Amino acid sequence: MHINDDHLYHGAALTQIAEYPTFKAINAFEVEDGEKSRSAFIVNHDTGIYLKYASKPSEHYREYVFTFTTSNLGELKALTTHYDRVFVVLVCIRAKEICVLTFDEFEKHRSKRETAFGGVEPQYQLLVTARTNKGFRVYMNQPGKRKLSLPQQTVARRRFPRAIFE
Repeated sequence: MHINDDHLYHGAALTQIAEYPTFKAINAFEVEDGEKSRSAFIVNHDTGIYLKYASKPSEHYREYVFTFTTSNLGELKALTTHYDRVFVVLVCIRAKEICVLTFDEFEKHRSKRETAFGGVEPQYQLLVTARTNKGFRVYMNQPGKRKLSLPQQTVARRRFPRAIFE
């Protein structure tokens, strides 16, 4: 079987989840007609996770860029209709770190972007900085303005994978 990049990079997060003391099971989420998602998974039969990865930070701003397309948002929404607890797991490859957000935190970033833009966009870019010995900074940019971000969220590095199980 051919190995895709998402198999390698999602595997980093899935391994840490599987090694957690209260881990019991993980299954691929079935999106439609029995088709299994390559990014959405069910942990311990009651928690949804959606995985994204970014290989390296942008050269100028040192941000990991995670693009969420309409299709990605549809899978996330489907997860929320089946599970009360849903997390967005962001694998920062070069930093060798994993950032985790609740679905509600992700939606707050998206909602602020939509408000600033004045409507819905075809895709959204969630930005993460992974500064040495500091928490992740998670945000979206102000639409149409260079070097300006919308409100930033600080996420503790040790939050993953603990948040998924608590």
